[in-house]
Amino acid sequence: MAAKKTTQAAPAGYAEAMTEIESILSQLDSNSIDVDVLATKVERASFLITWCNERITAAQLTVDTLVADIEFEESDFEDEDEDE
Repeated sequence: MAAKKTTQAAPAGYAEAMTEIESILSQLDSNSIDVDVLATKVERASFLITWCNERITAAQLTVDTLVADIEFEESDFEDEDEDE
């Protein structure tokens, strides 16, 4: 039987997502979670982890682009110095 997909609310930001993941993990570790909500909590944690990974990937691409731009600008600046 396939799991039913539900629409998940995105967190306000990375820190909020991590706090919620930690809360869910704490509940799972304490064995205090009701078995009726276990699947919902695990599904939410999975969504949040995927969401965080997407943010990390996007941030890494942005940083890589900015660093490449800086390196390109530095090489242009060095080329101008050599021409003088």
